[in-house]
Amino acid sequence: MSITAEEKQKLIKDYGTKDGDTGSPEVQVAILSSRISTLTEHFKTHAKDNHSRRGLLKLVALRRKLLDYVKAKDEKRYQDLIERLGLRR
Repeated sequence: MSITAEEKQKLIKDYGTKDGDTGSPEVQVAILSSRISTLTEHFKTHAKDNHSRRGLLKLVALRRKLLDYVKAKDEKRYQDLIERLGLRR
């Protein structure tokens, strides 16, 4: 249900602002989005897994908070990020 280290490194490389950038909101949102999509696929086969569903809701809330932070800091960065990630907002 988790993403692999290789996938995580690729996301860091793609969304990071500089080398080894793991803390920027863009990288954090990208990693969270990957984890959310993995969990969403998990629920297609395990519909009654309510313990993991709670974790999914926490991840979605955290991603929303980070996106709100980016939007408050820089609207253009926010628009670019949601467009790159394919999020609907």
